[in-house]
Amino acid sequence: MAQQMSFFSAEACRPRVADLAGLLCGPGRTAVFARATARLTVPVADPWRANALVRACAERGVRADVVLTPVSAPEPVAEQAPEPDEDPSDAVEDIAEEPEQDREVPPPSPLLRTAFRADLAPLAAAWGDDPVKSVPVGFVPDGAVLRMWVLAAGHWLDGTYLLPLDPAAPHTHEPLAESLARSGLPAVIHSTRRCAPALRLTGRRRLARLRELVGPPAGPGCDDQWPAVSRMRAVS
Repeated sequence: MAQQMSFFSAEACRPRVADLAGLLCGPGRTAVFARATARLTVPVADPWRANALVRACAERGVRADVVLTPVSAPEPVAEQAPEPDEDPSDAVEDIAEEPEQDREVPPPSPLLRTAFRADLAPLAAAWGDDPVKSVPVGFVPDGAVLRMWVLAAGHWLDGTYLLPLDPAAPHTHEPLAESLARSGLPAVIHSTRRCAPALRLTGRRRLARLRELVGPPAGPGCDDQWPAVSRMRAVS
């Protein structure tokens, strides 16, 4: 049985553009231009993730760059209208005399982005045009797809391993849970106020299978967030 599982591992698969579906399992998105080309974007929280994903895309013949995208600052509080018996001109003077309050501007957010490419159009078509993302019917992620998902966002939480989902596409969460189960990795949907929605994997057997499917850590910096049974024991 172990040999059969390794056949579907990331190491046993030749790199394919279709593997980038793992980014769409998480918060990745596609944008289509003229129905003939598509672009792939995914937020990246750590430098090691960005570096590993750029390399993984290059192995599939897809150039990707990491850009910083500005995050919208919170909207200022609207001024109250003057009372019925108040002179509007007085209200304007009062507002003008008040010092402008400083507002914190969030730091730019790193984003992995490809160019618009014809070879990404089939992937975008399979997953639906932005902003309506959908999981392809019968989708079963293999080791290479799961590796891309782990590279993009996988992480540990309280002794369990999380594969984050797209919070802007809640209709994909249940289908992805079913897809993961078809890969032999039953998981539950996990969502709290301090944690974005994700598929949670628990237990030595499931984590060992995930580790076998995704292969070894991608490089420096990723060991602490890479699936491993020994890591489960350390944080449990």
